Amino acid sequence: MSVNRCMLLFSRVQHRICAISVRNKNALVDSRCGNVGSTTSLKDPWSGPVTSRRGVYSNSSSRAPDTSLFVPLNVKSDVGGDWAVGAELTQPLDRSELLKILNKFYKRNEMQKIAADQGLDARLFHQAFVSFRKYVLEVSTLSADLHIILNDICCGAGHIDDLYPYFMRHAKQIFPMLDCMEDLRKISDLRVPANWYPEARAIHRKVIFHAGPTNSGKTHHAIQRYLAAKSGVYCGPLKLLAHEIFEKSNTAGVPCDLVTGEERTFVDAEGRQAEHVACTIEMCSVTTPYEVAVIDEIQMIRDFSRGWAWTRALLGLCAEEIHVCGEPAAINFVTELMYTTGEEVEVRNYKRLTPCSILDRAVESLDNLRPGDCIVCFSKNDIYSISRQIEIRGLECAVIYGSLPPGTKLSQAKKFNDPEDPCKILVATDAIGMGLNLSIKRIIFNSLVKPNINEKGEKELDTISTSQALQIAGRAGRFSSIFKEGEVTTMHRDDLPILKEILSRTVHAIEIAGLHPTSEQIEMFAYHLPDATLSNLIDIFVSLSQVDGMYFVCNIDDFKFLADMIQHIPLNLRSRYVFCTAPINKKQPFVCTSFLKFARQFSRDEPLTFDWVCRLVSWPLVPPKNIKDLVHLEAVHDVLDLYLWLSYRFMDMFPDANRVREIQQELDSIIQLGVRNITRLIRATETSATPGTDPLSNQRRPGPSPVSPRKVRGAPKAQDSGVEAGQLDKSLGSRLVQEGLLTPDLLRQLQKEWSKEHRQEEVGVKLVAETLNNKIKGKKK
Repeated sequence: MSVNRCMLLFSRVQHRICAISVRNKNALVDSRCGNVGSTTSLKDPWSGPVTSRRGVYSNSSSRAPDTSLFVPLNVKSDVGGDWAVGAELTQPLDRSELLKILNKFYKRNEMQKIAADQGLDARLFHQAFVSFRKYVLEVSTLSADLHIILNDICCGAGHIDDLYPYFMRHAKQIFPMLDCMEDLRKISDLRVPANWYPEARAIHRKVIFHAGPTNSGKTHHAIQRYLAAKSGVYCGPLKLLAHEIFEKSNTAGVPCDLVTGEERTFVDAEGRQAEHVACTIEMCSVTTPYEVAVIDEIQMIRDFSRGWAWTRALLGLCAEEIHVCGEPAAINFVTELMYTTGEEVEVRNYKRLTPCSILDRAVESLDNLRPGDCIVCFSKNDIYSISRQIEIRGLECAVIYGSLPPGTKLSQAKKFNDPEDPCKILVATDAIGMGLNLSIKRIIFNSLVKPNINEKGEKELDTISTSQALQIAGRAGRFSSIFKEGEVTTMHRDDLPILKEILSRTVHAIEIAGLHPTSEQIEMFAYHLPDATLSNLIDIFVSLSQVDGMYFVCNIDDFKFLADMIQHIPLNLRSRYVFCTAPINKKQPFVCTSFLKFARQFSRDEPLTFDWVCRLVSWPLVPPKNIKDLVHLEAVHDVLDLYLWLSYRFMDMFPDANRVREIQQELDSIIQLGVRNITRLIRATETSATPGTDPLSNQRRPGPSPVSPRKVRGAPKAQDSGVEAGQLDKSLGSRLVQEGLLTPDLLRQLQKEWSKEHRQEEVGVKLVAETLNNKIKGKKK
């Protein structure tokens, strides 16, 4: 024990020296304190400004990190063993006296200022102190050196500032990022993303920008060069667009493969890759050399969620020629971005091939619809409501919205485009803005208010932008359709001047491009912070990320949502990261539940077989009987998409992709059948809705129950025609007004229309009843 005593006495003297150095403001970080805990300086090596063509940008590395993201770790309380050397050398400590000393240390402004220099701002200092105080007061056996220092302070032989090294040692145990902040800043430096792609920088690329409005032929010209090249890649925003180029290329005799997140189709029977490939932009390869690359819809480079994919393609594709297609608003930005890579941009401008005019009158009533009309809505509930009203008028309509499977969208588009089909009206969301060739004469905006996700990931309701309005309006009178002139108007009179004003504005120039942390960067972060959750790693990465004025970090809320969902499941970091990048709709509970089950089965190292998937989705499935069934089938289709997406990342764990694709195609046919009969499904939904519920979700609404339609005087029975027209309007309308998708005036106008329709139905029922009574009386006579 005498040897241990000598060692502790030496340690005691050493820490006294260290404590004295702490009081000296000019020697806060002394190497002699290394065994107490490293206090590496956090001075930023990139403290100077970043210069670019846009001028001088403030370097985000100089700003303080968002310390609210620093989650404290739990520290083991006991040193272990039977070591009570501190008490043996001195005496047991009085806890009440310790509390006074600790609180006095906390109140010393000098200590807070010194700690701030080491990365502990007021928030972190408070959290660290609370943890340190709890550690000192509750631990059964303190380390010998800390025990001796505390005893000296209690006896008046030491200064309260002597606690600082021990406090910092504890702070860095619960906040390990303080010790490696400089390394974390280097890893999250996103200021020169062009350097991430050495293969692209090694060649001299020619960049050609095809600029023009919708229906100007810009993409057509780029595709012609793509087809003539020895090798090429087409990068589109949607699976439908990639599939269209895939078919067009093979039809033209140019062998082309298809690559999307959920599908790999090789034209070669033996699976050899073709020289041409059509893919969704997230799936493009930045290491494969091509002669020509086409990047479609380049204006989406500023998209808050997916913009990073366009940035990656533009900077990273290894092609001799890069053909970029998009709005003229992106010309200056793309030119400037290519300046950072030393590449010049050739601009080719195009004008619209067919005229498109804004009408002076709104449609005002569905009675005024004409063949070739497309009513654009921004919610599925509006789609259901309007298609039901159109059906009441004896007209057929096609329906297209975002969550429908691609096959169903194509089926509905074909139905609408077929001149022999009686369906002449289309009801759609802005999903028609890209990826579908439709024979539309007149675009009718049912509303000008659309839910959007802002840069913070928050949902907000706002009037559509000029870019969105032009993209949708441009679908009217396309060059390849039977209508050589397009028309644009609104459903409601009050919206028409607003639409004219929106379309008259100049489209805002694109000024920023999206970025996203890579799996390698997150792995390096995890190396320094092994105990942090993936969601917290992402938060800290974004907080510390350094970008110049040309870039922004894309919204990662969906990624964090999935990361939090599977945090409790044991997965290695790479697998966890891949799972969290899966493109799923987090608003669908069944999809989220299935995602969780996928991850859990994967973590057990148990393959997700075809039979397992069939049990999960209750296959085989039957055609939908109401809207609720249809929505569930769409969710099941998304789950099968998720399986296929994961099967290309973990082939051994998702071995039955071909069989799953087969049942997905069957499901697509079932959904197509349901969409073709969508008005019948809506009517069935209305019939099955109980009082006090929302007929489209069959969920009980708060508040007083509405009057049952059976009790409304003169209303037909539920099994004959469903809920009285005004009843559905109230259940839908009140919800849409609350969500900001309908205005009160618009709701009142709809109520009048529905009431008129209901009165017509009543008159029809009475006439039928009178006719039947007269026939019966005639037979009796």
